[in-house]
Amino acid sequence: METTVFNPTQIHLLKMFEIDKSEEGLEELKEVLYHYYSKKMNKALDWLWDTGQLDQKRLDDINETDFHAL
Repeated sequence: METTVFNPTQIHLLKMFEIDKSEEGLEELKEVLYHYYSKKMNKALDWLWDTGQLDQKRLDDINETDFHAL
């Protein structure tokens, strides 16, 4: 069996779970992580738009792509 090495973020999250093992705590943590990654994604998309790497034509092309056929 291969050993998994955790990165510092994973270790920190595991330690947090030791403190609050409730379902409510889990849901709150999921919400925090959701908002964190949503902000990061929006910032990255804004950068792509501002640098011209993403525009309405590209969004339309992506919207029309059948990813199941790839």
